[in-house]
Amino acid sequence: MHELSIVEALIEQVGREVKRAGLAGKIHRVELSVGRFSGVNPGCLQFAFNLLTEKTPLEKTEIVIHEPKAVCRCQRCNARIEVDEFVAQCPECGSPEVILEGGRDLTLQSIDVEES
Repeated sequence: MHELSIVEALIEQVGREVKRAGLAGKIHRVELSVGRFSGVNPGCLQFAFNLLTEKTPLEKTEIVIHEPKAVCRCQRCNARIEVDEFVAQCPECGSPEVILEGGRDLTLQSIDVEES
């Protein structure tokens, strides 16, 4: 489960960002964007976060995971369609000349900190 190593890196990144911002309060919430084609399972990520943040400054921090859809862009008919799964053909015209945009991201979007 590579989500464990992702959460370890996330904990380090959150710590660096909070320190860089000069904040010292309790971290209430962390928001992530996890694309549907990123290869990361949001449920496993949630489980790993809860497990690895015990007895850390992130213990009892809420994690919010957004799962943006990818967009299939057809180079033949110029259709732009949101997709939930990988497509090899344009859902509109059937052309194989498609490009998937987005859906592979894994981004820390925000950290909510209560300043002391």
